[in-house]
Order: sequence, then C-alpha cells, then structure tokens
Amino acid sequence: MRRMGCHGYCVLIVVLHVVALVRVSPALLQTATSDFSRDDFPPPPRFVFGAGSSAYQVEGAAFEDGRTPSIWDTFAHSGRYGDKNGDIACDMYHKYKEDVQLMVDTGLEAYRFSISWPRVIPNGRGPVNPKGVHYYSSLINELLSHGIQPHVTLFHYDIPQALEDEYGGWVSRKIVKDFTTFADVCFREFGDRVSHWTTMNEANVFVLGGYDKGVFPPGRCSSPFGSNCAGGNSTTEPYIATHNILLAHASAVRLYKEKYQAKQHGLIGLDILTYGLVPLTNSTEDEKAAERAHDFFHGWFLNPLVFGDYPESMKRNVGSRLPSFTPLQSKLVKGSCDFFGLNHYRTMYIKDDPGSLNMNQRDYLGDMGAQMLSKQGILPTGEFPIDPAGLQIVLENFKEVYGNPPVIIYENGQMTFHNASLDATLNDTSRVEYLEAFMGGLLQAMRNESNVKGYFVWSFMDLFELFAGPRSTFGLYYVDFDNPDLKRYARFSAHWYSSFLKGRRINQYLWHY
Repeated sequence: MRRMGCHGYCVLIVVLHVVALVRVSPALLQTATSDFSRDDFPPPPRFVFGAGSSAYQVEGAAFEDGRTPSIWDTFAHSGRYGDKNGDIACDMYHKYKEDVQLMVDTGLEAYRFSISWPRVIPNGRGPVNPKGVHYYSSLINELLSHGIQPHVTLFHYDIPQALEDEYGGWVSRKIVKDFTTFADVCFREFGDRVSHWTTMNEANVFVLGGYDKGVFPPGRCSSPFGSNCAGGNSTTEPYIATHNILLAHASAVRLYKEKYQAKQHGLIGLDILTYGLVPLTNSTEDEKAAERAHDFFHGWFLNPLVFGDYPESMKRNVGSRLPSFTPLQSKLVKGSCDFFGLNHYRTMYIKDDPGSLNMNQRDYLGDMGAQMLSKQGILPTGEFPIDPAGLQIVLENFKEVYGNPPVIIYENGQMTFHNASLDATLNDTSRVEYLEAFMGGLLQAMRNESNVKGYFVWSFMDLFELFAGPRSTFGLYYVDFDNPDLKRYARFSAHWYSSFLKGRRINQYLWHY
C-alpha cells in the first residue's frame, strides 16, 4: 500500500492493513541473504518473478469503447485526489504493446493485472462488451507471445458504479450472482490462456478502507469512525461486505472448478494484504492483543477460507454484527483457494487497548481491542522502513497455522515521491535496497520450507496510486505524467531487477554494473 506522513496518518495507515502473528523462533528470523541469484530460486513455472498493476491504475481510456464508470472513477471524480483522476492514468489501454516490450526488456517471467468489470460488462450485468473482451484478449496474447505468464485479478476496487447505485454493491447479497456471472465471462473468454486467477485484491483492506474509514472506493463510513462520507455504517458494513465477498469468491471458485478447471488447468485464489505482526512489549496483555489483531485482520478472511468459519474472538467481540455462515456456505467457502495471494510491505507492533471494548458503539478497531503502531513510522522521505523479517513472520504463520498452502507474493515494493529532478527520480537506490532485502528474506523463508510460488514487485511502472493518486510512486519505470506522451523511463531499480532476472548475483558488485 502507499502512504504519506505521520502522526495521525500513520495511525490511519496501520488500521487499514492486515497483520500476521506467529510464535517464531529467533533462529528462523535470520538476517536476509545478501548474496543470491535467480538460480537460487526454483525455475519457472515452479516459481516466477514478475511485477504488477491494476486496470484503473494504468489503463486510462475511461470513457472509450463502451467502458462505463466504476466506483473508483466516482471516488476519484469526487475530489478525493484533488483535481487528479484515472481517466488517462498511464494510457496502457493504447500503449500495452509498448509496455509489454518493456517487460520483455526487463526479463519479467510473469505480469499481474486486473480486468475492469465495467469494461467487459458495462452495466454490471447483461450484454458483454466485445471491445473490452478484445483488449484483454490482445493483452494476454501479447504477454504469452513473449513468454510472460499472465496472472489475472477479477476485482481490484472497481465494481461497476451501476451496481453500486442499484443495490449498494458489496453490502448486498445480490452481488454474489452478478460477480459470478462476470467471472464466468472471464473464465470463458480468457481462461484457456490464464494459469492463475485471483478473485479479489487486498480484500481485507478494501472493506476496511471502503466501508469503515471511507478513504477508499466506494467511500462509505459513519461518524465518528470516518468523515466526508455520503452514507454507510462503519460498525456493520465492513463485516457485511466481507461476508458477501467470501460468498462471491466461493461461488466463482465453485463455477471455475465445475465448469473450467479440468480443461483449462488453471489455479484460483484470493489476495489479502499482510503485515508482520509483533507484540509491542513482552507483556501478556500485548501478546494476547496481537493474537486478537491476527484474528481480526488476517483470520477474518483466512479462517473461513481454510477452516470454514470466522475466528472465535471475532464472533465473541463483534456479536450479532458479524454475519454467520450456514452449513452449506461454510462448506463452499472452506478450501476454496488453490493458493493465496499476499501483498506485503512492512511490520507493525500491537499494543493492548482494553478500553475500546467498553465503547457502546464500536467499529472493527474497537472490536479488536488493540492498537497498531509503527516503531519507525514512515521515513521523512516517504519511504517504508526496510524490515524483511516481517515477511518471514507472515510466511511462518502460513506454514504453522494454515498448513503451508501455496502462496504468491503479489505485491512488495518501496514507495517514493516524485522528485523535481529527473536524475533523482530515476536514481532510486532506496527501492533497490528495499527489494534486495525482501527478496533475500523471501529466499530464507523458502529455505525454511515456506511454500512460495512467486514474487511480484509492486509496481511495474508508476501509476494512479490508491492513497495519493499520481503523487506517490512504486514503479520500476518512471512515467512522466506531465508529458503528453506519458513517456516511460527505466529507473535504477528496473535495471537492477533486470540484471537479477537475467542471472546476475545480488551482491555488492551488482550495484556497480
């Protein structure tokens, strides 16, 4: 995820992210490997290195070829990003062949992107837009023609605004049928060439930002938990939206497995955002608070998907505001992921907050009874602290608590802000330091038998970011948004990643190639 400054904003950031907790032996959290190469990881297709983006953030062409607005269009046009929006973004809709060539030049083995629902089915349901289908089919063919594996997400913050207007989108059970129909179109049109599907991106963060704090599309919240929202209920809607997302995911997966998987041979999962979670102190209170935080942010999605029900601490603290699964729903949701997508950026620290449980009106943070803190905050330059041990904690959690299912790191990267100097913008050594540390930590986790199948840098190029629009950047490639042609420039990190993918070892010598 992508951020600005502290103090209050850091608090907001922390409460919008999932956390992972596991009792880890210090021996497992070894210093990240600092001398490694592509050959130290399994070869493709057993393990792939890639980079990612999403439809609204890169495509542009917001009003072209039959596409209609999504909730992210509406959110952006409401002034949430000042006068900025994703109407043009990176114009990848028209530049996809050029951008795929950049991927080839970089040496990417895989590329993760999302399919815009309102581009494929403009009204949310009903007629399919052939021009939208043609675009994604062409993009997939272009990737495959260069040996790049497509990884496709069905929902990345952008359901059609038509469905939001009609019945409230994810807060209505009606979304399950419409999402399944959309998934069916995508499986039918593209599934013969797509090996990895994720139904949702960062599902946990989407519901917290979109329905509690109101800082993400569709911008729903209620006082005192959020502000500047046209409607919503922060005490109930995050739980309702989550329940409907899980049911929609399970419905789409059931369809895929019954109708497509045997002949298309693909895999399907769901993506969440994770934090390495550490109790702030060694006190029993903070340790128990960290366990609750794990249940509320991580187990909220993982427990139903692996075990068939929400964590007991959530059922106890949320009470009747937490929807319940019927026996049939539990059966459908349980085991509905062939793999899990994980987005990871940093570590957080948990402090017990028992007083929040005494409030008469609580949102999810009050229900959790804990505070999420960052010891280091966000650095003055806007960058994330480099702490790869957090990723090892998350992966150890998946191994020990959830049975070591296959996982793919779908997002990991370093945020910077655009610099007035082109040379300074391109010389992103902090991003290289960050990626090197986390890739080394990932390798250490895999040597400790974590079942990881891929690693994707967020993001392939600068794009329209969720928090700050075009002001903050994660791109390996710089996009000059002030240039009418939106010219792309390779950053130092793009050259570094390319050298790694082409066989150079990651060590001090690589810094001087």
